[in-house]
Amino acid sequence: MTNEKNNTVNEEVEFENSEQVELTNEEVETVFAEEETKEDSIDIDYAAEIQNLTSKLEEADNRYLRLQADFDNFRRRTRLDIEAGEKYRAQKLVTDLLPVLDNFERGLKVEADNEQTKTLLQGMEMVYRSLVDALKKEGVEAIEAVGKEFDPNFHQAVMQGEDENFGSNIVTDEFQKGYILKDRLIRPSMVKVNQ
Repeated sequence: MTNEKNNTVNEEVEFENSEQVELTNEEVETVFAEEETKEDSIDIDYAAEIQNLTSKLEEADNRYLRLQADFDNFRRRTRLDIEAGEKYRAQKLVTDLLPVLDNFERGLKVEADNEQTKTLLQGMEMVYRSLVDALKKEGVEAIEAVGKEFDPNFHQAVMQGEDENFGSNIVTDEFQKGYILKDRLIRPSMVKVNQ
């Protein structure tokens, strides 16, 4: 009888265990279903967050690239300004010295009638040449005008005339010399042009 009792108790325990297992399986399925629902909503939240972060990253990359391009442009402009400043550093001085050159040229055209005036003119010519040489070292060149075709980029026509010795649109006379500093026009030549 004890055996029968034990078997009955074991069956009851097994039945109770199987119910617990079934309940546990149902609970587990419910928990998994809830988890899947949570995962779906989390996946949707993650997808939206990923898309949001991706767009922010792209925007930050674009701003970075624009900033880098602006900085490169600034650096290039600054370099060009420095190079131009170095190249044309003497422009103000040259502009101030051009009237001095004009006065020297006018003074050298004076005719010497005695020895003292000739000596003075020789001294002026030496100073004039040294001044012209110093300006040439800086890149200043006189514009050739007489006998050349009129170029409005380098010549300023103040008169027109008719001369059979020159062709049409040719500079016949120069009233004031023009000068170029390296490749920049400092002052155009004042000229008379043949019709």
